[in-house]
Amino acid sequence: MAPKPRVRFAPSPTGELHVGNARTALFNWMFARHFGGEFILRIEDTDESRSALSYQLNLIDDLKWLGMDWDEGPQKEGAYGPYKQSQRLNIYEDHLQKLIATDKVYPCYCTEEELEEERQSLILSKRMPRYMGKCRNLSPDERKAREEQGRKHSYRFKVPHLTVEFDDLIRGAMKFEGEAIGDFIIVRSNGMPAYNFAVVIDDHLMAITHVIRGEDHLSNTALQIMLYRAFGFESPTFAHHCLILGKDRSKLSKRHGSVSVGEFRKQGILPEALINYLGLLGSSFTEGREVLSREEMIAAFSLERASKSGAIFDEEKLHWLNAIYIRNCENEDFIKRLFPFLQQAGYQPDKLDAQWLKNVIDTVKNDLIKLTDIGGHIRFFFDEQYELTDAAKEILATEGARKVVTTFGEYLAAAQGLPKDLYAGAIKYVKEKTGVKGKELFMPIRAALTGVVHGPELDRVFEVLGKEKAAKRLQQYNK
Repeated sequence: MAPKPRVRFAPSPTGELHVGNARTALFNWMFARHFGGEFILRIEDTDESRSALSYQLNLIDDLKWLGMDWDEGPQKEGAYGPYKQSQRLNIYEDHLQKLIATDKVYPCYCTEEELEEERQSLILSKRMPRYMGKCRNLSPDERKAREEQGRKHSYRFKVPHLTVEFDDLIRGAMKFEGEAIGDFIIVRSNGMPAYNFAVVIDDHLMAITHVIRGEDHLSNTALQIMLYRAFGFESPTFAHHCLILGKDRSKLSKRHGSVSVGEFRKQGILPEALINYLGLLGSSFTEGREVLSREEMIAAFSLERASKSGAIFDEEKLHWLNAIYIRNCENEDFIKRLFPFLQQAGYQPDKLDAQWLKNVIDTVKNDLIKLTDIGGHIRFFFDEQYELTDAAKEILATEGARKVVTTFGEYLAAAQGLPKDLYAGAIKYVKEKTGVKGKELFMPIRAALTGVVHGPELDRVFEVLGKEKAAKRLQQYNK
């Protein structure tokens, strides 16, 4: 282990930040912070047709929201920039010329149709699909003829027929045979560098010591090690963690539900809950702990405890964690976080009495699973939104329930005092006068006061509603 490792997260801005990529970023970030190293953010935006500035801005915003700060990268330039591949094209061109000069690459004039035809032919003959080197040994005259036909060329790397071996920090000894790998493209026909070519150059020039990424990159690692050797570069240490899977054990995708950080943000998942859950996926912490702060996760992080098998994404587990973080969130901070969700639900929190709103939120807080739940949980505190659900109507339709409610109202009409004392006194009075208790006592009162049959503790609800509002709602049952 180097005294100060340098790791990187290098997303392509071709879509919203997937939770799988966010988990990769988290593993790199925790590794860097655990060992006192540096975490670099690099934007791999050479896919011009799919990359978008909006995606780049969103993923930067999502990383900030999650609390994963980077030491170098966009908005935090360092000595190894620029940190966007689209701004490093001259660097890739210089390195391409080095490989051309040492005869380690060659121009390939094959069209997409020809490559697909070759691929299908190999599949039909039950051979591994790969490029068979059609353009590898073209003569200068043959190359000239193809160029005169108007064919654009890409550049392919001459794969040596050697065994590539490396030790993976998670998976142990890995081996790939060069003979099974076809000559691969390093620069596309449009002049843009291919992934495996650019990433090797960037990781070397940015002094990356450890590459931590998903197991779907294992085969890329073999190609990249070949390029490291071709340039005379020292390879970084590799670690390939498992992928995140849906409950059907296929790779997590939109058909499984929400899959992006942005979607969970909109649902009202707290960043500390999401980062905690992502840290549990495909990893474990000492003593089987599941609820940990960022600092505790960093201190306990270890690649040795990373799983080799796929991690199942369980949204219910995420919701369980989120509810815990909601309950533990300081009220003042929590109300600030709730503001946009209150506005989204149609409320104007800035126009409500601050202390009253605080009391309302404090009353329902322990029942929330997501911040988007807030609208439905506070409706009954507002007279204009108070209405009986069918379940509440069913309870209040019985003579016994109406007797409980009218007796509760009788006490309120005659008694004086603070809401907390009034509630306790009313409950005692109803018990004595009607002889009911338990569910038969509390359910009718809840139904009449809130219009619903489930919710926070009734004494807290009554305290926030106050005597006048409660009495007004009970009056209709005195008819």
